[in-house]
Amino acid sequence: MATPSRRAVPADVAAVTALLVAALERDPVAEWLVPDPQERTTVLHRLLAVDVDHAIETGRVDVTLDWSAVALWRTHDLDADRWVLGDHHLTTFAGRAAPRFGELNAAVRSYRSDAPHHWLSWLAVQHGYGWPAADELLRRHHQMVDRTGLPVYAVVTNEGARDLLCQHGYRPDLPLHLPSGPRIWPLQRGARPVPPSTPATAG
Repeated sequence: MATPSRRAVPADVAAVTALLVAALERDPVAEWLVPDPQERTTVLHRLLAVDVDHAIETGRVDVTLDWSAVALWRTHDLDADRWVLGDHHLTTFAGRAAPRFGELNAAVRSYRSDAPHHWLSWLAVQHGYGWPAADELLRRHHQMVDRTGLPVYAVVTNEGARDLLCQHGYRPDLPLHLPSGPRIWPLQRGARPVPPSTPATAG
C-alpha cells in the first residue's frame, strides 16, 4: 500500500533538513566529503538547510506523511540557476570541506543537461525504512512531469537509490568517480511525449 504524501511548506524546513542529515550521515559520499562525523553533521545541516529552504520556495519538496522519505525536485529551464549551493555557500558553511564539495558539484555539473528538464536534487529514506518508502513520492511527481513532456535527471550516491530509480523507468549511465573517492550514479528518465489534444467534433 502506498504511503500518503504531501508537499512540504516553509514551516517544514527544519524537519526536512533533519531527515536529510540523518539519512546522509552514513552515506559513503557524505563520509568522503566530511570524514569527521561531528563536523559532517554540522556541515550537512548548514548546507542542507539552505538547499531545502530554496527548494521549498522555488522548486518542490514532497514528504511522506509518516516522515519516512523525502524528495527534493527542481525544474531546470534556460532562466534557472545552474546550482543552488554555489561557491559562496560552500566557503561560508562547508569550511575545510569546501574543496571536496566543489569537486562533487563539478562532477554533477558535467552530467546535467542544458536543455529544460526536472532535476531530482535529493531522495532520502529514514533509517529503518526500505527504499520502497519513496515509491509514492516518485510516482506522484512523475505523473506531473509526464504532463510537461520533460525528462528527469538525477545523480545518486548509493546503489539502493539507483535500483529504485531504475524500477521507475530511469536509465543509469556510467558511474562518475569522485577524485580519490567513491562513485556516484547518474540516471535519466526520458521525456514522455504529451499526447496531442483530441480535436472537438461537431455534433
